[in-house]
Amino acid sequence: MKGLKKIALATAVAAAPFAAQADLKALDDTTMGNVTGQAGVTIELETEVSIGEFRYTDEGYLAVNDISIGGGSVTRDQSGKVTGVDGKLDDLLIDIDVEADGDAVIDVHSISANPVTGEANKNPIDFAVAVGSASLNAKAAGGDSTLLASNIGIEGNLGKLNIRVDTATDNLILDVGFNVTDMDMDVDFLGVNVRDLTVFGATAFESMDAGFDPNDPTTWTNAAGGDAKAALFAGATITVGKGVSGATGNDALEISIPAFVADIGVGAVEIGGESIGSFRMDNLAVTNTTMKVYGHQ
Repeated sequence: MKGLKKIALATAVAAAPFAAQADLKALDDTTMGNVTGQAGVTIELETEVSIGEFRYTDEGYLAVNDISIGGGSVTRDQSGKVTGVDGKLDDLLIDIDVEADGDAVIDVHSISANPVTGEANKNPIDFAVAVGSASLNAKAAGGDSTLLASNIGIEGNLGKLNIRVDTATDNLILDVGFNVTDMDMDVDFLGVNVRDLTVFGATAFESMDAGFDPNDPTTWTNAAGGDAKAALFAGATITVGKGVSGATGNDALEISIPAFVADIGVGAVEIGGESIGSFRMDNLAVTNTTMKVYGHQ
């Protein structure tokens, strides 16, 4: 105890000149109440992320190479090979709160206003993801490998992302709305290329037939007479928590999605470099989905 008292005294003496220079003052109860009663924290963020390789290893390993995450669009060289993205992931505002019941709430939205309605912080946030390749590899050096996919480019918009850590259930709950305006990839091990894949909300195709253009905000107010958000963004509520495996009875990571509804289109499917046509799935609905993930022996 004497040693601790000496350390505390020395710390106080050392800090005294800094306190005097900064003109520190004691806070009364009212001021302290205002400090502790602030409504959470807000973070403005812009960033660009690159990862040389992500590797998952079991007996062999899965390698994902040359990952770039940002905004704007995916960049390619003259041969069409994906090289990265041309902008930052920006216009991001993150509100973080801890509610009275202990739940942590994170709300991700834009800094700018919606270009059509004028609503503050409601402009879709554009994103771009580029991946050079994904491959399966034998663990031993010089062993066999399979190139699964390459030249993966994804562009889209984030319309909503709310994250809650629920203390009553110990679950992580994500409420997300997004779209994919363009995705291209080469599925090398099948010899198939996917071009111009899009993912929008459940009324997108009907709205497009009525003149709705996801890339033109001036058309958003008349999404086939409905809500533009329903046409623009596919949405889902995802709950992540601890569950129990039905096969082993052991703990498992449980992911549940009550409903995911979207319109998905593919501009072209290529085999041997030639298109065999396009397709679309109107009002795709995936419901009552539960997935449990656990290790096997």
